[in-house]
Amino acid sequence: MNATRPLGYWLKLVDSLIDEQFAATLEEHGVTRRQWQVLNLLEQQPATEPELTAGLSPFFASPDEPTSVSEHLMELVESGWISHEEGEFSITDRGHVSLMKLSELIEKIRTQSGQDLDGSEYAAVVATLEKMARNLGWDPDSEDN
Repeated sequence: MNATRPLGYWLKLVDSLIDEQFAATLEEHGVTRRQWQVLNLLEQQPATEPELTAGLSPFFASPDEPTSVSEHLMELVESGWISHEEGEFSITDRGHVSLMKLSELIEKIRTQSGQDLDGSEYAAVVATLEKMARNLGWDPDSEDN
């Protein structure tokens, strides 16, 4: 098919390909994408379960995605990647080392996705998508960024 495909096609395709690459890479190392995101949040500072749930709420849009991080947290505690004391979760040294290794792998995927773009092309794509989001009602001041 040589017909030009619409923007929505490309957005959904690229998004699903990124998701697939992230999921495969993380799964290969025994962690889910949500668990990786929990580790990233805890790398910044310890947090309670409600704080982590709120921090990940944008990712709970899918109907098959649980709206709580409880299961993910318990698996990370069992693996020794995070600890749970007095209602707060913290990343452990083991979790920090694992997160650094995973982050390197994820960065390779991000680099790969833009490998044929020069810096100005990548910046233009990101700026254009942000403008389109604003045109469609996105307000960066209405959410945590």
